[in-house]
Amino acid sequence: MTAVPVVIGVRAPDAAPPPGTATTPDGLVDTHGRVHRDLRISLTDRCSLRCTYCMPEQGNEWLARTSILSTDEIVEVAEVAARLGIRTFRLTGGEPLLRADIVDVVRRIARIEAKDGPVEVAMTTNGIGLAAKLPALIDAGLTRLNISIDTVDRQRFADLTRRDRLDDVFEGIAAAAASDLRPLKLNAVAMRGVNDDELADLVAFAMEVGAQLRFIEQMPLDAGHTWDRATMVTREEILAALGERWRLDPVPGRGGAPAEKWRIDGGPHEVGVIASVTAPFCGACDRLRLTADGQLRNCLFSNTEYDLIGVMRAEGSVPGQRADTIAGMLRSCVHGKLPGHAIDDPTFLQPARGMNAIGG
Repeated sequence: MTAVPVVIGVRAPDAAPPPGTATTPDGLVDTHGRVHRDLRISLTDRCSLRCTYCMPEQGNEWLARTSILSTDEIVEVAEVAARLGIRTFRLTGGEPLLRADIVDVVRRIARIEAKDGPVEVAMTTNGIGLAAKLPALIDAGLTRLNISIDTVDRQRFADLTRRDRLDDVFEGIAAAAASDLRPLKLNAVAMRGVNDDELADLVAFAMEVGAQLRFIEQMPLDAGHTWDRATMVTREEILAALGERWRLDPVPGRGGAPAEKWRIDGGPHEVGVIASVTAPFCGACDRLRLTADGQLRNCLFSNTEYDLIGVMRAEGSVPGQRADTIAGMLRSCVHGKLPGHAIDDPTFLQPARGMNAIGG
């Protein structure tokens, strides 16, 4: 049977890869020539914060625990993905540290061998609870870390996240800064009237702790669907604000990385900007996504999902004997990838899921 992409919330039947999907020794290649090497795995849709641009403070409908991929299922998918050329696995949420077996997830994925060596395991977190878990995570094989922090102002943090947890985030950042994980990256969403007056202060804070600040343009991924392009802080505005304090020199060799980087006053510090809206990098995108409830997505902004958990849990499906089925779903997902997210197209529809349910 041919794999069927599904609109979010609709399940797909059992599947096999469509004819004509490109695969090479280097990995999964879509119909636009993009080789996919990065799989972002959401471990949960739950979070310890309630950021205003991400989810409501109350009334969230969380995924049923029975619908979330088990660790065995995650590892099974990761093993097949590695054989198809995926080299980096980034663990996201929600907040991945809320997953009780997070250390075991990291350890088991880190043991996977790709064709050219061990895979890389990275994580994006809000930092709450990180200090206590970081030694075990590093021992398990975590290699890279991104920590989200949109403001260093205590009251502003409480207003933005609806939680008074800034000290916990600072504690997590301090633990990461004291570790050997490098590069350490701090992510901040730039928001007009919220934190656009402290963009340079955020960069200065990152430099103090030996981290690279990466600004992210606010994207249409809020659960309330209130995003308005006219109110977002653009790449050019971010660079103009930083340029008032420092000289910024472009760093060449971006490749498929989502962030453009600039060297600050000749270095060694750098700052990045992920301009998904005003300067999209779709032509070099090498990422796939797996939601906590087992849906494959080939674009953050897609309204189509591929029901991997459905075929894995179908009657007669046997763990250890379904590698071809999983591979077929990965190929189908890659094959269906569009050339870009089309945010600027009048027909663009914001994904039904919010960012916490998709995975960062």
